[in-house]
Amino acid sequence: MEKAIKILLAILFFLCLAKMPYGYYQLVRFLALVGFVVLAFQAGTQDKQAEIFVYIALALLFQPFFKISLGRELWNIVDVVVGIGLLASLFLNPKNSNNSKY
Repeated sequence: MEKAIKILLAILFFLCLAKMPYGYYQLVRFLALVGFVVLAFQAGTQDKQAEIFVYIALALLFQPFFKISLGRELWNIVDVVVGIGLLASLFLNPKNSNNSKY
């Protein structure tokens, strides 16, 4: 489920680079909030403190209730960086099936 959430969010963020109706961006903000909260919860169950912090920070950045005005160009940069980060985390941090270091 973690992989699916990361891929879905990355696709949504990359689609933000295209000219979309304002409702799309609101939907992305809501889905990002939910997705990052779920990812933070999953990281918490795996005792990954750094990931919890990152996902909560991203949830707060993308939350739709108190909007952060960064301007379109800066939001595009944020969307690309976060999208690439999500996809990179799939390849750079593979899950161990037994959660052991050895």
